[in-house]
Amino acid sequence: MEIRQLRAFVAIAEAGTFTAGARRVHVTQAAISMQIRQLENELGARLFVRAPRRVVLTEAGEHLLHRARHILREHDAAQDEIAELAGAERGRLRIGSASAMVLTDPLPKILKELRQQHPRAEVSVTSGTSEFLVGQILGGELDLAFVSLPVEARGIQTERLNEDQLVAIASSRHRAVSAYTLAGEKLILGERGGNTRRLIDQFFAQAGVALSVSMELSRQQAIKRMVEEDMGVGIVPLQSVIEDVKKGRLVRWWIEGAQINWELGIARLSGGYESPITQAFMRLVRNHFENVAKEATKSASQKRVQSSKKAPHT
Repeated sequence: MEIRQLRAFVAIAEAGTFTAGARRVHVTQAAISMQIRQLENELGARLFVRAPRRVVLTEAGEHLLHRARHILREHDAAQDEIAELAGAERGRLRIGSASAMVLTDPLPKILKELRQQHPRAEVSVTSGTSEFLVGQILGGELDLAFVSLPVEARGIQTERLNEDQLVAIASSRHRAVSAYTLAGEKLILGERGGNTRRLIDQFFAQAGVALSVSMELSRQQAIKRMVEEDMGVGIVPLQSVIEDVKKGRLVRWWIEGAQINWELGIARLSGGYESPITQAFMRLVRNHFENVAKEATKSASQKRVQSSKKAPHT
């Protein structure tokens, strides 16, 4: 068995088709088909059965998938360790983010600092839902990812970075509504597969209320723009709309009777090897979010002081 054959096999198993698998490993469909035939001939067993619109793993394929992922993780860890010996600045870091806010800020600043410490490092960034990115980590295609918590996948460890509260948002032209009639609005929500959407669905399900979802979008910015044009009401983390509310583009409501907290964390393999560049990245991430927490505490303290000064004396 060759590493390229195992990568091709895992790519097809996760993508569901030979065509999508070929795109993942950057080869033609003919080339990836040849690699799988060679692998099946060497093992003496069929790995896939072709079904309408996708391929299905055989029993032999299911057994190999677990082993192949482990082999590829060990292979990549060995490469990282050798790179460390040859010079830590040559490390590789593959980052995922389910949060558009992180992609906009602070990730660019963090990566700029990381580049100064590791000028020759190979750094890549991809986006997707939390569920998708966790699958990428388990498949050895990502080293870590910013995700919404909790993550319940086996083999994954998480570290909490930040917390925010979900609020309802509407355009400044939208009529006022109470939290009790919120479910009756045309809602614009994030796509299924992310924890933010799961928290929203879970809250309304427990309240016994059926949602009227008019749009499911993958990006917070897209949700905000649709809401700004009065296409419906959104539910998003408060920090993502603070500036829009200040400038009057949007109005926000607390969801009465519910404090739906959204937690941001970073996910990676449990007990996995951490290269020097990964360790450096984690230090920068922790420092940033520790400073964010300090600023939030300071701001809240100043507001309390100002409120106490304005209160009438008795």
